[in-house]
Amino acid sequence: MHKLARTGAVLATGLLTALALTGCGSDGDKDDSGKDSGSTAAPASGGASSGGDSAGDAKDLEGAWAGKSDDKPVVLSVSGGKAVVVADSHVCSGTVSGTGKPELELKCVDGDTTRITGAVESNDGRTVVVAWGSGTKDTLVKTDSDALENLPDLPDMSNLPELPTP
Repeated sequence: MHKLARTGAVLATGLLTALALTGCGSDGDKDDSGKDSGSTAAPASGGASSGGDSAGDAKDLEGAWAGKSDDKPVVLSVSGGKAVVVADSHVCSGTVSGTGKPELELKCVDGDTTRITGAVESNDGRTVVVAWGSGTKDTLVKTDSDALENLPDLPDMSNLPELPTP
């Protein structure tokens, strides 16, 4: 039972961090003309930059991205060169930089190494593919930051036991 509470607390913290990054860095553009492109990941010709499978640059990653990897949710949030990934109860943060094939350099709070170095393989503005140095590959779909509004308040977690430090 404690593991479930800790996992929930870690995920909630990561999602709030991701929300803060994308909410504060949002430029308010709604270029998608209200289209919601489900989770089909087949990019059309012409991507975010020149070439259909181009990875673009770090600015093209701005916003929130979500998907599943090994049937577990993965969230990537990027704003102003900063990135946060929440995946499999791990919260990782760091930087994103580069053009042509942007790279992510992250550090996980719990020391996990699955998603600490990654390169964007493709980004068509709706779907991004990130290949991590560990061999993990995430295919994520751009999310509408407004979809995260009106979430219920988090329950009081002040009486959770302290987590042991490694």
